[in-house]
Amino acid sequence: MKLKKRRIIFILILTALGITHVKAQTRKVLNLPAFYQEQYYFGFILATNQMFFTVRPLDNLENIKFTTNQSPDIYADSLFVYSVTSTPTPGFSIGIVGNLVLKKYLDLRFIPSLSFGERILNYSILTFKNDSSFLVNTKKSVTSTYVEFPFIFKYRSKRLNNIGAFVLGGIQYSIDLASRKKTNNNETDVTIKLKRHDVSALVGVGFDFYTRYFKFGTEVRMGYGLNNILIGEDNIYTGSIKSLNSKIFMLSFTFEG
Repeated sequence: MKLKKRRIIFILILTALGITHVKAQTRKVLNLPAFYQEQYYFGFILATNQMFFTVRPLDNLENIKFTTNQSPDIYADSLFVYSVTSTPTPGFSIGIVGNLVLKKYLDLRFIPSLSFGERILNYSILTFKNDSSFLVNTKKSVTSTYVEFPFIFKYRSKRLNNIGAFVLGGIQYSIDLASRKKTNNNETDVTIKLKRHDVSALVGVGFDFYTRYFKFGTEVRMGYGLNNILIGEDNIYTGSIKSLNSKIFMLSFTFEG
């Protein structure tokens, strides 16, 4: 009899747990259920970024000799560049979001933005002066202010309650307002000059969160410059580089409604 009662109690407990589990799996109240019924909507974007360079030095660089005239800010008879690397610094971006719903889960987005950032080029240079050699490490700062015009295709997953995932890809045209293409410098102030215009390929992933009043999104986006943006001049800093391409990583937050 006691065994029978224990079985009944055990079955009741399992039944209760099953009911609790089913209730936990029921769909929550959807926020903004008709969000994508409109063909287009707008918002804004705030982002942090890190701008890089993809540096391709000249072939056999360490055997190429540079003269004093090619390096007016380093006093030496001759110089050899051993390495050129790039270091990013944190920046930020702001912009406006325009979204056009193409299909059920596919959107076309236009996000004109303004991005601020700085990149550092690091040079390791072996110098010779009066039969003595010294290894000099020097840096050149390159500041950029980009006006960006990205066209992005966004493919959304089906919503899980009030959360959805997405992937994106597209292309971006950029104008560097801080380009030094037309800057005149004195003889000892060697700067790295960049071309004003660039085109980049974009890829990224992210999540959308549907709140009661607006859609909040967070995404990680990467941009890879397709053009060599270096303006070559007769100095050791640009003369040691075969090509320089822009690269940017961005963590962005969007607010759309």
